[in-house]
Amino acid sequence: MIVVMGATGATGNALLHSLLALGAPVRALTRTPHAPIPGSTGAHRPPVEVQYADATDPHSLHTAFKGADQLFLAMANGPAQVELETRVVDIAAHAGIGHIVKVSAPAAEPDSPVAVSRGHHAVEEHLRASGLTHTVLRPYAFMQNLLRLAPAVAQGVILGTTGDAPFNYVDCRDIGDVAAAALTRPDIAGGTYPLTGPEAVSHPELAARLTTLTGRRIRYVDLTPDEMRENLLRHAHMPAWLADHVTEIQQLAVTRPETPNPTVSDVLGRPPRTLDAFLHEHRAHFHR
Repeated sequence: MIVVMGATGATGNALLHSLLALGAPVRALTRTPHAPIPGSTGAHRPPVEVQYADATDPHSLHTAFKGADQLFLAMANGPAQVELETRVVDIAAHAGIGHIVKVSAPAAEPDSPVAVSRGHHAVEEHLRASGLTHTVLRPYAFMQNLLRLAPAVAQGVILGTTGDAPFNYVDCRDIGDVAAAALTRPDIAGGTYPLTGPEAVSHPELAARLTTLTGRRIRYVDLTPDEMRENLLRHAHMPAWLADHVTEIQQLAVTRPETPNPTVSDVLGRPPRTLDAFLHEHRAHFHR
């Protein structure tokens, strides 16, 4: 039995679809009783089990992990992430789970300039110390997060603090497919995999592609890191830690130029989904 935490998130949801296609037994965990879970109803065989669990509720995790042998661990970034994820690892080990696939982050290093990445490093270290077999996925920026740009695109601008630096993007569905491979193929389990799409694209180039997509001129406005953080706080109403995170990961692309890698192709035997295909698929979203 494979337990999927973060089942209603973009990556967890993509993983569920991948595992269903493979016919793997899946238990999807959710904090929201009526959240839509693919395969929980209908003619899929085997169906997805849906069970309540909350990382802040150890008893719910003990119950959710019973009878399972593998766990997909993906949680939203946040100030409590290290505490919660290390607790999940400990409870999973106690429950007899033998393999954890964790979604981590690029630059997951003890001295990373990105605070969230330092947290992911701490969880990775805890996994290593646990003695469990573990597979670490380190995806770059999710293409799905670009959908959040729609309100700014409607105003004819996108904002950033990367200058002309290229930015790696990866489709969450490719992350889900790689995670499914790690959970169903022993030859993949146990590795660390940085995940990108087939190209790195700068913000000015992204603006040009959105211009072509929408038929409206979209400008990229480059801000200083301080201006970017202030804009996220004032206009996007982000909490301080998240405004810091977005600014830090954009600056990381400036100080460590990003290039695509072949991991998705190597693992899946097919090329990763492209940014152009993703934007075209969601073109109606940007025409609102």
